[in-house]
Amino acid sequence: MQNRPHRTQRWQKPVSYLSMMLLGAGAAFGGSYLATSHQPAYAPASAVPMADASSSQKVAQPAYAPASAVRVSDTSSSQKVAANIPVSTDPNFITGIVERDGPAVVRIDTTQTVTTKAPDIFNDPFFRQFFGSAEPVPSQKQIERGIGSGFIIGSDGVILTNAHVVNGADTVNVRLKDGRTLKGKVLGEDPVTDVAVVKIQASNLPTIPVGNSNNVKPGQWAIAIGNPLGFDNTVTSGIISATGRNSSDLPDIGSKEQVNFIQTDAAINPGNSGGPLLNSKGQVVGMNTAIIQGAQGIGFAIPINTAMKVATQLETKGKVAHPYLGIQMTTLTPELKNKINSDPNSGLTVNENRGVLVVKVVPDSPAAKAGIRAGDVITKVNGQPVTQADALQQAVQNSTVGGNVQLGLRRNQQDLSLVVHPGDFPTSQSDSQPG
Repeated sequence: MQNRPHRTQRWQKPVSYLSMMLLGAGAAFGGSYLATSHQPAYAPASAVPMADASSSQKVAQPAYAPASAVRVSDTSSSQKVAANIPVSTDPNFITGIVERDGPAVVRIDTTQTVTTKAPDIFNDPFFRQFFGSAEPVPSQKQIERGIGSGFIIGSDGVILTNAHVVNGADTVNVRLKDGRTLKGKVLGEDPVTDVAVVKIQASNLPTIPVGNSNNVKPGQWAIAIGNPLGFDNTVTSGIISATGRNSSDLPDIGSKEQVNFIQTDAAINPGNSGGPLLNSKGQVVGMNTAIIQGAQGIGFAIPINTAMKVATQLETKGKVAHPYLGIQMTTLTPELKNKINSDPNSGLTVNENRGVLVVKVVPDSPAAKAGIRAGDVITKVNGQPVTQADALQQAVQNSTVGGNVQLGLRRNQQDLSLVVHPGDFPTSQSDSQPG
């Protein structure tokens, strides 16, 4: 994972210091893929290191926790049972969903050749002479193996998975539930949203029906199917715990500044990455991608609407254009205003109580070229009031690269109007923000 600078300010919006784990290729005896941050690190995803070497299959060490299975209380009162599960609902409906959708969930095995360089001290002439070796210590090549999940969205072999599952892989093999293993070709991967499209040469394959993630609500059923820790075709269930989890709520998990995650308590673990999160109709509403290490029942999925939109561009163009402004921002509240103004080291004076506070402007970004400054409070976007950072981020996502985004803002108790032309998100720039 790329190292990112952590510029924590005491006055910034409090963020839980959590350790996140991407769930894709994992390592059996080796370390987990972790990402920690003290503030949202608006940056593209970095590749998940696949399993470590010696050609041994690896799965990242998880925080073992039982699946959050939803149960109906055992009671003699039919009315009490009906309060938990409607009488019109088959209590075994999950079985039917798994039988129908399970064949469209695949296992993705990857290999990657990694060259490791000996520490410089071992090639120091004095060191070699001291230990009786005149020859430099050569670099060594190791084979790293990874495991992830995916699901078929096209009967002609089009598969969705996470970008971190296939990133950097030399070989991608797709294992179907019927036992066949086919070579996969990566049509494209998008590190910003952590979505990838893989194609296998096959026809008449089973597919998973696609739902509408905009209709997902907390409390609804959630069913995960995947290959956690190498246990193929594992099914867990729970509920949708929350929606709209974004980078202001979560620490850096190595990606996805333009994703508002679905949170679920359905048990997911390393190896589930790229697998489907289903609703009670058996429709895929999300792609499982991350968990919080050490926690129980806190997992995150990329909304399927986002994944499908990205997948369409990857299939047709091989890449995705992400509009971005180049600012770091946070939702302004009266409490945050007071913290900033009472901190002599903040370097800012805030006069507004509500809006989206610009914390930093990336040099030479579209925002910088438009004249936006740190300390500005954005109050309108395209003529509409805006008070939340995620709403502004969504508006930028819905714009086009090179188009116009009209911003109304407050600076030094004066109203200003600026037009910003979003640029294409620079995936190599770790400090930039999509919104």
